[in-house]
Amino acid sequence: MKTYGSDAIRNVAFVGHGSAGKTTLVDALAFVSGSSKRHGSIKEGTTLTDTSADEIERKHSISLGVGFAEWMGVKVNLLDTPGLLDFYGEVASGLSVADAAVVVVSGTGGVEVGTEKVWEHCDHLHLPRILFVSQMDKEHANFEKVFDDVREHLTPKVLPVEIPVGDGLDFKGIINLFTGTCQIFRPGSKTGEFDEGPIPAEYQGVFSKYTEQFSETVAATDDTLIEKFLAGERLAREEIVPAMKRAMLAGEIVPMFCGSGERLIGVQTLLTEIVELLPSPLEAPKPADGPLVGRVFKIVSEPHVGDVSLFRIYAGHLKTGEEVWNHEHSVAEKLGHLSVQQGRDRFEVPELFPGDIGSVAKLRDTHTNDTFCRKDHQVHLDPIEFPAAEATAAVVVKQRGEEDKLAAGLHKLHEEDPTFHFEYNSELGQTLIHGLGERHFDIILGRLQKKYGVHAELARPKVAYRETLKGTAEGQGKHKKQSGGRGQYGDCWIRLAPLARGSGYEFVDNIVGGVIPGKFIPAVDRGIQEAAARGSLAGYPMVDFRAECFEGSYHDVDSNEMSFKMAGILAFRTVAPKARPVLLEPIIAVDIFTPNEMLGDVLGDLSPRRAHILTTESTGRLTRVSALVPQAELYKYSTALHSMTHGRGTHRERFHGYAEAPPEVAAKVAAENKDHVRHEVD
Repeated sequence: MKTYGSDAIRNVAFVGHGSAGKTTLVDALAFVSGSSKRHGSIKEGTTLTDTSADEIERKHSISLGVGFAEWMGVKVNLLDTPGLLDFYGEVASGLSVADAAVVVVSGTGGVEVGTEKVWEHCDHLHLPRILFVSQMDKEHANFEKVFDDVREHLTPKVLPVEIPVGDGLDFKGIINLFTGTCQIFRPGSKTGEFDEGPIPAEYQGVFSKYTEQFSETVAATDDTLIEKFLAGERLAREEIVPAMKRAMLAGEIVPMFCGSGERLIGVQTLLTEIVELLPSPLEAPKPADGPLVGRVFKIVSEPHVGDVSLFRIYAGHLKTGEEVWNHEHSVAEKLGHLSVQQGRDRFEVPELFPGDIGSVAKLRDTHTNDTFCRKDHQVHLDPIEFPAAEATAAVVVKQRGEEDKLAAGLHKLHEEDPTFHFEYNSELGQTLIHGLGERHFDIILGRLQKKYGVHAELARPKVAYRETLKGTAEGQGKHKKQSGGRGQYGDCWIRLAPLARGSGYEFVDNIVGGVIPGKFIPAVDRGIQEAAARGSLAGYPMVDFRAECFEGSYHDVDSNEMSFKMAGILAFRTVAPKARPVLLEPIIAVDIFTPNEMLGDVLGDLSPRRAHILTTESTGRLTRVSALVPQAELYKYSTALHSMTHGRGTHRERFHGYAEAPPEVAAKVAAENKDHVRHEVD
């Protein structure tokens, strides 16, 4: 495998909505360039970058795929990202190491929610980009409609560089505004060959319209070109390309191309323009400098190989077999066999230069987001910003004895996918998983079974309710036991009263005259706390109350710490039911982003969820709804929101606090937990 210097590298992420044609286009680019020997297809499960069993079965991308195309003496690193928002963490990984993006828009679907989301992400990262209208050969494809859609919803800076000859089933060629020629593609060609000739007479009008706009827009970015344009001189391609590249890097122009990845139409031109218009690593901003700076952006677990770390070098260059320093974990790692990825295959290389993307297997202590550098010149890169979890579920094993395997499998899956998290919640007695949606969880469960032999299923997460008091009451707890020999005696009077929300627990010692010796008072406190942990109403911990011990008695021989702890337990169980106990439910602060036209549906759905709407605020095409919602009402909300908004709505959750549950909710929860409420003394 040939190695490439920094000036001969392009790192390009292919992003867009699901089913826009990204994977097919990446496969076509690698094939047409000759870097891949097979022209794959989604239908047959043979594309270059959809390599897992899940992707082949479901016929859509789930993970970031990496390949390359060699064209005009340049290596183009192809980063193929999923379009479904449940797997947006993979998009974040790909964009984090890209110097530019090709935003793929379906000729039939136009701008969709996934297009908008990746566009905003590219804006955030200040990435230059190319628009590619794919699937122009599909029925109902319409280039003009897509152009208007892009101009209205993404950017007014879009500039067509190609226009199609025919739309949909009549699509047969492309008019290139750079060259002023028409490319008619040969039916059945192996690598998208075409015959180039003059513009057909019936396209002269549309060609003139787009050419005028094209030349004027590019010329306006360069003083020399604008003078020639105003003088009526024709602008040569050799002048336009560098001017357009400068304008793209400055964010002034987004060129738009078109074609069909499946039929390889327009693929050669796109390869050429990627090389000519998109920046090399030398022209892109670097996050840091030094003798060596690199970062792992993805971990892939391969059968018979183990973990494979994908990384990008930002500064310095690497040779196979050399040692690097992992800054995050302060360990040295030996890079045994440097490789470059071509889909599921890896090709070993002797060295990699700044800006390139490589892979290495079997690193011991290196994880996603780790920076590597030289030990004597340490550098830390800011971590990749992965999307926060939007959904939570409990996971349980179907077969006994697989609990340990479950934890190990979940840990490995988190290594591969940083947007997936898990925890064991000891209070609830459940293993909880957090991710980006129901499809995300579905993939996690499938991989648990296929990769790690764990048969698991989802369950509804329990809710961490709390109890508190609304009134004040007092009473006695007396523990007296005589069974021969030394007995047990503890006697205390306590008063329980509510505290402000969030105050926690307070114990007050108001014993006077030594009616309870001081050494036994802490035991009463411990007994009250132990009983409070089991609540009084529904078996949940009681919070935000004060316990005052103000009276009692003791026995010179039979009293001890255990007796007074039991007295504290009995006192709490006697007094708490008289102090008007109530159930508290966790409240979640939710920010929902919905298209304006679907706001009514979203608000209508929140009402039966007992939501308290705080604000609604327009943010362009979207409205932000801020609300407080009981946690119990939010199970599978991401799925419901996705359905209501046709995939365009998103939401964020954060814990807000506890609030008193309505009586009917409290009664239902108490009834469900009556078997768990223990009133006997252990």
